[in-house]
Amino acid sequence: MGFPGVLRITNIRLIWHALTMTRINLSIGFNNVHGVTTRAALSKVRGRSESLYLMAKNENTRFEFIFTCVNASQTRLFTTVIGIHRAYETSKMYRELKMRGSLISDNRLKLLPSEICIEEYDAVWNLSSDQGNLGMMIVTNVRVVWFASLNPDYNVSIPFLQLQNCKIRDSKFGLALVLESSIQSGDYILGFRMDPHERLHEVSKMIQAMHQSFISQPIFGVHYNKERQETPPPEVVVPLIDEDIEIDEKVNRTDAYAAYFPEGVTKDIEPKPPVFSEELGMAIEQLKPGFTVSSLWNVNVDL
Repeated sequence: MGFPGVLRITNIRLIWHALTMTRINLSIGFNNVHGVTTRAALSKVRGRSESLYLMAKNENTRFEFIFTCVNASQTRLFTTVIGIHRAYETSKMYRELKMRGSLISDNRLKLLPSEICIEEYDAVWNLSSDQGNLGMMIVTNVRVVWFASLNPDYNVSIPFLQLQNCKIRDSKFGLALVLESSIQSGDYILGFRMDPHERLHEVSKMIQAMHQSFISQPIFGVHYNKERQETPPPEVVVPLIDEDIEIDEKVNRTDAYAAYFPEGVTKDIEPKPPVFSEELGMAIEQLKPGFTVSSLWNVNVDL
């Protein structure tokens, strides 16, 4: 049967809640969505309608959600879901740690939409191997990128969304800048060294400041423009019409339900004693004026 509810779409998730009880709700992040499609159905109750089939996965559990649009004029909402999901899938560089990707062209970083290069630092050693690799570090408003000078394809991109910690730690190479990624991105620990030590502290403060700025106003990289701007319906002004009023003065028939309305017991009026009914052959409560035993069995409805 399903539940009637409200479907809302943001740039990172899909939210649904029931109309009558908002605590019955769903929050589905696009990161867990693995398939979106629409199907047309013909129902005797709703007629021809369109449904959104959404396949999701969380850890080892798979889900399938079906949303049916009752109002045919709002089916373009499903097109919006498909478009935003496609935009989310094509903007993973904003949110996922990437190694050995196609990031550099002519020793320049390929900037993403809405990405701004903040600072570039040369002569930065990557301590992932025993001898280290010399390269360049780039800090933007979205991520930290390092690539080797001799081989630009040997690189790493660390989005601030996946950056867990940034600090200076002692290593076998001396003081090093350590970047720790989140568990979701693989729980990597990346070390970088640069001289002098004052420059190392400067870079650490820069990354920490940009990380805090990103957390306060994150950039997820999901950009979607509606194909058609929704316009509010024109305001309809209903003129006031003077209508003739007729007063119906005929006497209404007594309603049997009114005989059962309680009058209550007041301080000054004593409750009425029961009386014997010859029709029923038993004692009954005294009827109100205008009611008979036979009239209690009739329900009069004026059409």
